[in-house]
Amino acid sequence: MQNITTTDLRTKSSELIETLKRGNKVSLIHRSKLVGEILPAKKELKVFDAKAFRKAVIKLNLRQTTYEERDRIYREHLMKKYGKNLR
Repeated sequence: MQNITTTDLRTKSSELIETLKRGNKVSLIHRSKLVGEILPAKKELKVFDAKAFRKAVIKLNLRQTTYEERDRIYREHLMKKYGKNLR
């Protein structure tokens, strides 16, 4: 664990960031007294469950569209929104 003073917070902030990125704790000292600790953020591990994702997609019952169908729907939307002057 490293120590840093309140003055060093202003002058050596890049070193503090690098220390925290390495996962180390830093003690904060103010007027020769320990006032607290600065801890690195916890990294959350996200687990991807392919089976659960597949079940969710099936449950949504989304219809399969081709590129041409999506393009046709999009162009119809643009015509409704902006009118016939759109090219």
